[in-house]
Amino acid sequence: MQTVLAFIVAALVVAGGFRVFRHDSDIKPALVTPHMNVHAEFSGDFSARLYRVTHGMVAQRTLAHPKLIALTFDDGPYPMFTPLLLDELRAMHVHATFFLIGRDAQQWPGIARLIEADGNEIADHTYTHPDLDHETNAQVREEILKGRDVLWHLTHDASVRDLMRPPHGRYTAATLRVAQRLGYKVVLWTDDSGDWRTLTPKQVETNLLHYASAPDIVLLHSGKLATIEALPSVVARFRKAGYTFVTAGELLRQVQPEAINHPLHLSV
Repeated sequence: MQTVLAFIVAALVVAGGFRVFRHDSDIKPALVTPHMNVHAEFSGDFSARLYRVTHGMVAQRTLAHPKLIALTFDDGPYPMFTPLLLDELRAMHVHATFFLIGRDAQQWPGIARLIEADGNEIADHTYTHPDLDHETNAQVREEILKGRDVLWHLTHDASVRDLMRPPHGRYTAATLRVAQRLGYKVVLWTDDSGDWRTLTPKQVETNLLHYASAPDIVLLHSGKLATIEALPSVVARFRKAGYTFVTAGELLRQVQPEAINHPLHLSV
């Protein structure tokens, strides 16, 4: 009987360990640098999974994980919501990163310039906002470069040549390699507000606090009123917890990529 119980306990330990291994190895990076090994970071094969788990353990135990938070806003600019968002950020003395769609920035150039004039960072979110995982390498390249050129012409923010985010967070390994060859850092996120759905301000706040990490790259959208309304409470909570608000570019300059991709999850 004791032998049977010991076998059951051992099986449960192995099964639990496998679930932990599977979960930890499923976590995808929030940052892809030009020299990162895309296969090791994204492949589902065992050797790649083992690489991610072991590197994650080392990063969490040995690297600094400062309480820096970057608010990043996808899409737009929008003629009504983006100015409201800028007013709120200005009142809170927070600078953020705006991943702008080139075509939309062409339509509203004054708002794009106002984003920069307020001290915010502007980065590349492609020209037409397609799902890049359905595009050929040549189409991905064209989307990134055309978005870059439009945004550079309007703002001259160096980050449009350095930081990009694929629309809807959709990509393939080939997508990432195209961006790498163009010299881009692909910035995803560690903290998803979920505001791409229809949420209340309280739901946006709850999501951000629940998924908080150090460091923290927050996914938001500039065309959502609930997001704008949630910001004062969110910013206050993070500041009370000891966080400093920076742009994505500032965060990347201060924190090692491995610490960004293997952050510490904290209660806020």
